[in-house]
Amino acid sequence: MIEKMKFLSITGPKEDIDRVVETYLIKYPMHLENALSELSSVRDLTPYLQVNPYRPWIAKADTYAAMLPEDAEPEGELPEVEDAIRILEDVEMAIREKEEEITQKKAELAEKDELRKQIAPYRMLPLSIPELLHFRFVKYRFGRIPRLYIKQFEQYVDENPDVIFIRCESEKQYVWGLCFVLEDHSERLDAVLSTLHFERIFLPDSYEGTAGEAYEGLQRECRHIEQDIAHMELSVKHIVQDREQEILRARARLLEMNRHFDVRKLAACTQEKHNKTYFILCGWMSAEDAEAFKTAIAEDYAISCIIEEPEGDVFSSPPTKLKNPAIVKPFELYVRMYGMPNYKELDPTIFVALTYALLFGAMFGDLGQGLCLLVGGYLLYRFKHMALAGIIASAGFFSSIFGVLYGSIFGFENVIPALWLRPKEAMTQIPVIGNLNTVFAVAIVFGMFLILSTMVMQIINATRLHEPGEKWFGTNGVAGLIFYGTLTITVLLFITGHSLPAGILLGIFLGVPVLALALKEPLTRLMEKQRPLLHEGAGMFVVETFFELFETMLSFFSNTLSFVRVGAFAVSHAAMMEVVLSLAGAENGGSINWIIVILGNIFVSGMEGLIVGIQVLRLEYYEMFGRFYKGDGKEFRPFGIE
Repeated sequence: MIEKMKFLSITGPKEDIDRVVETYLIKYPMHLENALSELSSVRDLTPYLQVNPYRPWIAKADTYAAMLPEDAEPEGELPEVEDAIRILEDVEMAIREKEEEITQKKAELAEKDELRKQIAPYRMLPLSIPELLHFRFVKYRFGRIPRLYIKQFEQYVDENPDVIFIRCESEKQYVWGLCFVLEDHSERLDAVLSTLHFERIFLPDSYEGTAGEAYEGLQRECRHIEQDIAHMELSVKHIVQDREQEILRARARLLEMNRHFDVRKLAACTQEKHNKTYFILCGWMSAEDAEAFKTAIAEDYAISCIIEEPEGDVFSSPPTKLKNPAIVKPFELYVRMYGMPNYKELDPTIFVALTYALLFGAMFGDLGQGLCLLVGGYLLYRFKHMALAGIIASAGFFSSIFGVLYGSIFGFENVIPALWLRPKEAMTQIPVIGNLNTVFAVAIVFGMFLILSTMVMQIINATRLHEPGEKWFGTNGVAGLIFYGTLTITVLLFITGHSLPAGILLGIFLGVPVLALALKEPLTRLMEKQRPLLHEGAGMFVVETFFELFETMLSFFSNTLSFVRVGAFAVSHAAMMEVVLSLAGAENGGSINWIIVILGNIFVSGMEGLIVGIQVLRLEYYEMFGRFYKGDGKEFRPFGIE
């Protein structure tokens, strides 16, 4: 069922919007629409613009929450917003000094680490860095050179005795080294190095000892600083953990207020008398909630509300809020997968629940396996709230019923009697066709009645949506219903051996609907008082009508035959279990291998249950939903509920 909706326009002082959200919109679910779009004809409306004051505090709360256990949840009553902010301020004050020390230590660590990286390639040099940096008559150049040019540079060094190059560490692309040159030749060396893409590195004079000793000393200093930072961070973490629940409750309140603040994105503002600004919120409520909301605000003189019917002067279409009995609610999953029903459409949930479970049971009839699906599905649905598990439980219930009708329990067909028939053995004499498996014939007849049911629902939907052409002359409208219904009755009379209706009667009930189907376009335009009656010429109309009628007749035939799969899977299930029992030795009267029986039942239940579930869903979507259901509605999404 689809709940009846009302359109509400709520108005109040701009500064009062948070109180309205907390007091009313959380209690009375409301699907908000953009007020500026809904009230586009109203002049002097502006967006509700305001900087969100909660985001900086939420960022702080998130930082503190990251120091707490992942599974920590707030307990107890949430504080007021002012109290929540004060809690975070107190925590910030308590850890501010530690955080400043940590920042300083991290800056010091970064500086030391940079020095360590600079000297790392030269740590094998047996030279004192301070002495080297104070040479007077000899110049030095620390740096790296691309491998592509290293041979040219080494050749240059060999040819110039006033230049010395000490090769240090190297990697895939670069070679690090140290050049010595007499002061008088330094400018020429710099020119050569520039042409060879030498990247010079300047070392500060803060090192002590050799490069290796300086490197080791810097490593020790970095480790000590890292330990200091770890101790400080641990002390900060202890401060935060000591106030765990306070922080979590404050964060939960701020997140809640942040969600409430987002209502401003959909609100509009208007200037009223005395230059006071008012907000406007527009949206949908169920009729029941709208009446309760109206009663609740009766004495709240700060706000006012206008309630309208969906058929009134409302810009947006109503959202769809499904309300079904608990026993069929899991099947809303399949409805949502196809698409939410339009507000004016029939909700197909109950229809899907009945037909899906019934068809599944007919195709997978086994008392034992059905009970396993029923119990397993129910437990998962009960404790895990999985909609698919609820569907499996319903399907298992009908599988158990058909298992009793077929006389099958875990594949054994000699334990309980068949109250109806055994799918592999039951045959029916059909005129002209001859012997046909009974479940095949029953499946086709049942499918014909399901198709007729969907046509009735399409007529109801077309009436609600004000589509007279589809209602009267559509393939699934009155014309299609009369034509296919006449065929169904005729086929039933024929296969049961009864006399057929008079030829003239059949001619009327078959011919007139076909004529209506063929003339759907001009008849629809005539009813809607549109001209011309034909979009294109008569010749094109005749050609299109011929092929459309051919497609319609073919679809009636193919859709009907699709239900043969119901009987086919009922037979195949019995055959598969017969193979399992044969492998287990249960067919020849010998000792039964119960391990094979158990494993075979698990395999058949899993594999065939999955295939049958998919095939039934295909029948639902293609053979039934396609005839009456559009699924182009939007789901009711109340503000403040995730």
